[in-house]
Amino acid sequence: MPIYHKLGKMPQKRHTQFKKTDGGLYYEQLFGTIGFDGMSSLLYEIHRPTMVKEILSEKDVSPKIAIEKGMKARLLKGFEVKPKDDFLESRTPLLVNSDIHIGLAAPKKSLREYFYKNVDADEMLFIHQGSGTLRTMLGNIAFEYGDYLIIPRGMIYQIDFDTEQNRILYAESFHPIYTPKRYRNHFGQLLEHSPFCERDLKLPQDLETHDEKGDFIIKIKKQGVLYEMLYPTHPFDVIGWDGYNFPYGFSIHNFEPITGRVHQPPTVHQTFETKAFVICSFVPRLYDYHPLSIPAPYNHSNIDSDEMLYYVDGDFMSRNNIEQGHITLHPAGIPHGPAPGAYERSIGHTGTEELAVMIDTFRPLCVTEDALKIDDGKYYKSWLE
Repeated sequence: MPIYHKLGKMPQKRHTQFKKTDGGLYYEQLFGTIGFDGMSSLLYEIHRPTMVKEILSEKDVSPKIAIEKGMKARLLKGFEVKPKDDFLESRTPLLVNSDIHIGLAAPKKSLREYFYKNVDADEMLFIHQGSGTLRTMLGNIAFEYGDYLIIPRGMIYQIDFDTEQNRILYAESFHPIYTPKRYRNHFGQLLEHSPFCERDLKLPQDLETHDEKGDFIIKIKKQGVLYEMLYPTHPFDVIGWDGYNFPYGFSIHNFEPITGRVHQPPTVHQTFETKAFVICSFVPRLYDYHPLSIPAPYNHSNIDSDEMLYYVDGDFMSRNNIEQGHITLHPAGIPHGPAPGAYERSIGHTGTEELAVMIDTFRPLCVTEDALKIDDGKYYKSWLE
């Protein structure tokens, strides 16, 4: 998503002297991706970003795999993931592979006791319940129900919640998360037929700049290990920055659905992509308008990908007995489609009010021990008549 953005103060020319009022220098940091070939931002900081006082602890937080290989369709009751006070402790990985970790979180308290940085993965946080502010070293983003938050790897952040009622679907991606290539021209601008545009995005605002010394804990996740590190200066000491690598938000309610005379494939719902998976948004939309159309999706085989669908709100037309927070997993290799009766009862309907997030992965997903705790155990039989 090549969008230029800037906040705060900076010199007119990059890689040149930028002096403080006392004559000292601000410290320049390139915050980049894919070596020096990907998107990057230039940061100007009050203190050296390289200073570390101490490494206090390290803890293995790798997901515990219960089922590495499987062909069983599953339904996970997501709202049975119990709330916890701490933001990181509340994150419960459910479906994982070497490209992505998908999980749910129900944090009750704002993250203020420490700062967090994931150096392995871009993060996608989908806000199912709650509102607040994502606070980062590059500025703040207010969020609410239905927002996607895309946080690039290496971004230091905290998060404030307005209440204790919060539910989040999250994905840790070991590949950069981009907008779909087919919706961008060769300059990177989103095209006219894209289901959303740059105007819909929530960019960082209200840059916080703290000139503080002391003891500041940053929890850094790398290779499945959470390191607790002590820094001598406040991590939010950026006086200004510009570039293309920064967090942003996008509301699922601003996704404009693509419809047709007959049923469209799931690809029209695509919102984000990597080389290893796609993220799609199912939103309220008009149904197909051919006089003989069948609005329910046709049966289709997952030959090349596992499909995870997270149900957010509304009337889930194609399934029976689906509730908010449910997750269905349809593994590659077997066909799936509407529940018995859904195909027929969809005929004649003109629209749907469903809201859901789908992640299709190109490698099989492993099922964690935590996922089995909320598995209904019988979903794979739900197509029997």
